[in-house]
Amino acid sequence: MGDRSRKQKLVDFGFRLPSAIENRPLNFEEIQSKLKNVLYVSATPSEYELTDSKHQITELLVRPTGLLDPKIEIRKVESPVEDMIKEVEKEISDRNRVLITTLTKRMSEKLAEHLSFKGIKSTYLHSEIKPIDRIKIIKKLRMGEIDTLIGINLLREGLDLPEVSLVVILDADREGFLRSATSLIQTFGRASRNVKGRVVLYIKGMTFSLKKAIDESNRRRKYQILYNKENNIVPMSINKKVKDFYDDDFWIRKSEEDIKVEFKDKEDLIREIDKLSKLMKIKANQLDFKRAAFLREKIKYFKNLLIEMY
Repeated sequence: MGDRSRKQKLVDFGFRLPSAIENRPLNFEEIQSKLKNVLYVSATPSEYELTDSKHQITELLVRPTGLLDPKIEIRKVESPVEDMIKEVEKEISDRNRVLITTLTKRMSEKLAEHLSFKGIKSTYLHSEIKPIDRIKIIKKLRMGEIDTLIGINLLREGLDLPEVSLVVILDADREGFLRSATSLIQTFGRASRNVKGRVVLYIKGMTFSLKKAIDESNRRRKYQILYNKENNIVPMSINKKVKDFYDDDFWIRKSEEDIKVEFKDKEDLIREIDKLSKLMKIKANQLDFKRAAFLREKIKYFKNLLIEMY
């Protein structure tokens, strides 16, 4: 609808012909009318996928390593932060890492400051942190330079952290997007890479989403325990190497041969441009577009140099 709205304005004010409106991607209803057999693949299918598939579902609940969904612990305490600090210190003493989820950026920042004051190496991670800095922070967590990472919904999906043995969810009973059943299940999963993985939920009362998420996690865990027992599988934590962080472009530039910048005459420079152009096309044909782009920039520089020679 956004694409349609933008083009409609251009047509209305005479910047495009009316036919431009039909130069567009298919909308959802049009796609649905063309689809025949559809296979949905999801760790957390939504109501739409479940309904559209008429609940014909094949579940994959076990892992090759035999790892289980984490244990869920519910805490109703007067001072959740103080109780949480004891749990965090216990995990750190065993050389494990901890993830803590809050509801607001401000709270994650203040909590990181409070834990640091208590002598716990911690930092926060939210949308205002630049993507490259996020990668560096996660690497520090895995390396042990940071013991505790605090965030909001950024700690839900896509983080494979086998060193994390504890996930703490503060205000777990606050209904909403960040505490929906799907979000909670995804957050629980951050502790499922470690054989000692567990989740501590701090609540004041039970909610529908919370109960649904806990019941689903326990159902999976029960199935996994039975499967491991029947197949003589002993759960093992994932052993994943910590990759070094580097800038691709830096290593591309470093790996390229030094290109001479001094030329005897114009013909010498033209030969160099021709040589680089051929190399650029070879790299492009090899689908090595980053190096091809690097060579393209060099060719531009030499062409400008050629103009100055004239």
